Amino acid sequence: MIAAIILIGLLAISVLGNFAFLSRAFSFNNTFPSGGASVAGPRLEEWLLEDHHADNKIAVITVDGIITGQTLDQAGNSMVDVIRAQLRRARRDARVKAVVLKVNSPGGEVMASDQIYRAIKSFQDESHKPVVCSMGSLAASGGYYISSPCRWIVANDLTITGSIGVILHTWNYRGLMDKVGIWPETFKSGKFKDMLSGERETNQIPPEEYVMVQNLIDQTYQKFKDVVQAGRARAHQLNKSEGRALADDWSQYADGRVLSGTEALKLGFVDQLGDFQDAVARARELAGISKANLVEYRERYDISDFLRLFGQSESAAHTVKFDLGLDVPKLQPGYLYFLSPTFVN
Repeated sequence: MIAAIILIGLLAISVLGNFAFLSRAFSFNNTFPSGGASVAGPRLEEWLLEDHHADNKIAVITVDGIITGQTLDQAGNSMVDVIRAQLRRARRDARVKAVVLKVNSPGGEVMASDQIYRAIKSFQDESHKPVVCSMGSLAASGGYYISSPCRWIVANDLTITGSIGVILHTWNYRGLMDKVGIWPETFKSGKFKDMLSGERETNQIPPEEYVMVQNLIDQTYQKFKDVVQAGRARAHQLNKSEGRALADDWSQYADGRVLSGTEALKLGFVDQLGDFQDAVARARELAGISKANLVEYRERYDISDFLRLFGQSESAAHTVKFDLGLDVPKLQPGYLYFLSPTFVN
């Protein structure tokens, strides 16, 4: 009986191993990108959202929640990785004539926002396929940053957008440490090596440190404004009188305040008031096609992802989501953010 149990166990392991091998060899997907599949990064498969019996396609890419470069899925990919892979897939597919970028985000990390912005800009420059932004309930701060390079921006009149600015958040907990009766012993190589540390008394922070941090904020803020101005100018150059140009006093409203879709239209931050279907119609018009199927690219999970769970450490196993969902990223002290904190729980 013991020998039989051992043999059954070995047989089960062998079967699972064969499934893992086959899942890597075959993609469970009947569409293949031209030029061969990528061996690294997210594995995507095409899903049909709306079938209009057309040869042409419009790819829908969604940015939902806080923009982050942190690892979000069980395969080790970040939001940036997935969006880059989706854009590559749309660029390689000759039947994809345009992209609709659905944004519903309060913003997020500066670096991740800039990487997504660059990916969208490069996609349009290299493929000459238009990207139309469809703003949801919220497309503020970093959510607007990634929208700014789009050829056309559609917002609902009740969309909350704008919030152009930069925030850096940290804590000073020295007072709490003094109450508890503990104090830090810090050894450092330079005067500013413990910059942004929350362990110091406020009178121990050099005045120059405040100046340096503020200069960093100001430089990043200027980059944000430059991105907005360049993106909207480029779009207006292509859209001519059909689109909206930035108002002459637009920078006065780039002070962190949020705007409604109606206000954003008046100031030239968006081109049109409407919903997702209006954005799709505009994408067809810009691409010069009469009809198109709507598709999106979703990450594909297979048996190898399931088997990878057995290799998790005990501590990591407690955090595994078997629905392969996404964890909401936590804000990190000392990180720069294009973020509207009011809308973050």
